[in-house]
Amino acid sequence: MNVASLATELYREAQDTTERRALVLSGDRERGYACLESILSTLPVAITDTTLVGPDDRLRCEQITQQHTTELLGTTRQLLILDAHADLQPNALGRTIGTIDGGGFLLVLAPELEYWPDQTTTFDESLAVPPFTTGDVTGRFRSRLVETLREHRGIGIVEFDDTDSTGVPDDPTELGPYEVTDTGVTNPAPVWKPADDGGTNTHTDTDTDTDTDTDTGDGSAIPSHTAFPAAAYDTCLTGDQREALVTFEALSDSERAVVLEADRGRGKSSAAGLAAGGFALDGDSVLVTAPAFRNTAELFARAGELVADCDPDTTIRTDPQETPRDIATSADGRVWFREPREAVAQLDAADIVIVDEAAALPVSRLESFLAADRVAFTTTVHGYEGAGRGFSVRFRDRLTESAHEVSDYTLTEPIRYAAGDPLEVWAFRALLLDARPPVTSLVADATPEGVDYQVLESDDLLADDHLLREAFGLLVLAHYRTEPNDLARLLDAPNLEARALVQDGHVVSVALLAREGNLDADTRAMMYEGGRVRGNMLPDVLTSQLRDESASKPAGIRIVRIATHHEARSRGLGSRLLECIRDEFAPTVDWLGTGFGATPGLLEFWRANGFRTVHVSTTRNDASGEYSALMLDPTNEAGRELHNRHAAWFARRFAALCSDSLADLDPDVARAMLRATASEAAPPLALGDHDWRVVAGAAYGPGLFDVDPGPFRELVIRYFIEEPASVALTTRQERLFVLRVLQGRELATVADRLEYPSAGQCMRALGEAFQPLVDEYGSEVAMDVRDRFTDG
Repeated sequence: MNVASLATELYREAQDTTERRALVLSGDRERGYACLESILSTLPVAITDTTLVGPDDRLRCEQITQQHTTELLGTTRQLLILDAHADLQPNALGRTIGTIDGGGFLLVLAPELEYWPDQTTTFDESLAVPPFTTGDVTGRFRSRLVETLREHRGIGIVEFDDTDSTGVPDDPTELGPYEVTDTGVTNPAPVWKPADDGGTNTHTDTDTDTDTDTDTGDGSAIPSHTAFPAAAYDTCLTGDQREALVTFEALSDSERAVVLEADRGRGKSSAAGLAAGGFALDGDSVLVTAPAFRNTAELFARAGELVADCDPDTTIRTDPQETPRDIATSADGRVWFREPREAVAQLDAADIVIVDEAAALPVSRLESFLAADRVAFTTTVHGYEGAGRGFSVRFRDRLTESAHEVSDYTLTEPIRYAAGDPLEVWAFRALLLDARPPVTSLVADATPEGVDYQVLESDDLLADDHLLREAFGLLVLAHYRTEPNDLARLLDAPNLEARALVQDGHVVSVALLAREGNLDADTRAMMYEGGRVRGNMLPDVLTSQLRDESASKPAGIRIVRIATHHEARSRGLGSRLLECIRDEFAPTVDWLGTGFGATPGLLEFWRANGFRTVHVSTTRNDASGEYSALMLDPTNEAGRELHNRHAAWFARRFAALCSDSLADLDPDVARAMLRATASEAAPPLALGDHDWRVVAGAAYGPGLFDVDPGPFRELVIRYFIEEPASVALTTRQERLFVLRVLQGRELATVADRLEYPSAGQCMRALGEAFQPLVDEYGSEVAMDVRDRFTDG
């Protein structure tokens, strides 16, 4: 059998089963491309439905680089060719596989499989963060990838003999010598086909006000009373998708939320689009948001088709790719898109909000959308741009606690390809898209005293797929956007290490650690002068932004992520893991550190474990929507010197930041951030006699804060950082300090936010809140002012 014949047989098998197949051409790159020419001329696939993912435009079809495979999201192809000779980016592999339609085919050009793990790729170079080099990067991810390629059904492998020196022969279909080490042919019976009209139902009645359900021909029925036009249900390709559309009907009532979960290829975005179009036809304004507009292409396409079919007066604005982007109906309904940050600010303009690909957004951002009266969240359960398990575990509790009545549905029936599709099964294993923590029963009784601390060596993770899946599954839960690239980093990056707490061999808590700092003088100078250094997040910020050239000299360990199994949280396991990490690394590094999107809870967790604030970003993270906090826990004198100077600088500048770039910082985050600052970093009070007369006069007499806010700010910063035991202020009073004193917000705005009856009462409350601070810190002059306006 020649290679073209094998490719034809695999493609025919994919077509017969509506599954997908793959063929790997391993060995000489030029032979691979010569073979591709023959395959392309043999397969009955239009060139317009073929894409080459690679560095060179070598074929007659569309060509994009691996770095630009995000352009494939939301699209489908029948034939994808991936040139992995010079590089293999795991994210690009995931996106490429996800683009292939049912009955489609993946062709992979790869180096000799036996030696592929030892090759240095462009992606490897990105893992060689200073002071490490590419020689320190391993090929474990590719080794595991090759193993899965050889083991999974539906994947053919052709290996060219690169020891042959005769070059590429004239007949590209006979590229001898080569060996077909696996045909990938499974010889299955045809098991699944979509209906000829592209759907599985046959309903044509457009009257939705009937007394009986209508049979669709696929075992499901359209409800007799529906919120959407019958055309919306007709468009559904499966009964599963139709049930999802019915679930969206809950949004017809106020204070409702819908959660729709599915693996990719199940039609959740289409269902959301049909619902959005249906609501717009009824006059509702539907605001759609997602990490990027490309994520919503399918949603808007389905909404646009439905609305155009049902409303001839529809106005549809499209983007350059002719995808609907803003749909307006004659009933004054609308479907429109905004980026997440803009969407939060425009909730009042929408009747219904749909958050697509919700798992790719952080929990803090998702919480913002709970301010909407009617809101839906669609999320991918096993995805390469965010995982639904994190959404389910971390956000669902907040959703349940909200005022919304929640309806949810999980789509399981594939639409684009048949259930059990070999490429989906292979991708899930190779990229750990379905990695998950251990089942609840195995860790339900875990305690800090009953677990063991374990070093997760990369070789051990490679050898133990069960251990790797549990550890990586917990890391997925720790972050809203864990990607296949992160799996490769865990296995291959020389600066990353993993540690865990295990019970009876099962991972209960896990931490991903990065070695940072310990940079030579030339590198430090380059950073100080504006150069960027990969993989050294904390030293980079402290050096380049805070102008401390020596900050990159001490060696440190940054806790990149830490996660505890959701069934064993709030028992001290995370703290126990940090304690073990500190015991292990303290003798060999100068500091432990971390950086994260700041929330009160996270700041308190790290503070309780000995970490102290040294910096806060002056812009919000685009993805998380939060200001990022950097915290350090020094382990020796060099680390303490680094920490002490940056903590002091932070405490000194924080008040000025609050009235400028941090003017919209949540007051509870500000309070927690200052509380997590080392007390020794509190700036000394430099209030003169006149300053104390102003402060004490406002606290006990007729003085005004507005006359000179400076001394008040010094006092507030000192109070928050030092936390004197003798001063007991309420949460409301502390928020008043942040909003009015540090951020300088208008008195009427502060009064409204903190629910004071009037601006005048808010002003009086501010004076009263300063009384215990005057008593605690006041000079003799301040005491004289106090006594003058009190009974002494």
